[in-house]
Amino acid sequence: MADLELLDKSIRRVPDFPKPGILFYDITSVFVNPDAFKYCIDRMVEIYKDSKIDAIAGVDSRGFLFAAPLAEKLGIPLVLIRKKGKLPGDTYTCKYSLEYGTAEVEAHKSDIEKGKNYLVVDDLIATGGTLVAARNLIEQGGGTVTDFFGVIGLPELNYEKVLAPSKITTLINYSGK
Repeated sequence: MADLELLDKSIRRVPDFPKPGILFYDITSVFVNPDAFKYCIDRMVEIYKDSKIDAIAGVDSRGFLFAAPLAEKLGIPLVLIRKKGKLPGDTYTCKYSLEYGTAEVEAHKSDIEKGKNYLVVDDLIATGGTLVAARNLIEQGGGTVTDFFGVIGLPELNYEKVLAPSKITTLINYSGK
């Protein structure tokens, strides 16, 4: 429990960001606390070390910071899910809605393997829109997203419905408001 408390205390709360009425859970403060960051990576390895995951897809940009060390420790490929216009090769693309607007993500076609199982990693799971778009990219390439992972979950925003039937794992959950 002490490690989970450390994680909780390491997450910065920013009221009224990016707009009034939103309480933003800022994960960047975890990266400046080596013990909290290590706890996250160690827990992820523990959760996924015996899974049937073939590759990890990290979501731009904070998701990369959790996905990369996990992929390295598990010895499996890492696929980057990037904001539109950041990848130089032939890409799959998906446009989606955010809590505060719209966005578009891409992944290199050559990075996604047909028939493989993917874990999609992001820092926070809110409404699930970004992760649905990431799943769409994986599915365009013939892969299957079996699991989603977020350090933080906001279950009151009903991401479980949106992300079903994939398994969803978070380390810590907060109220959506």
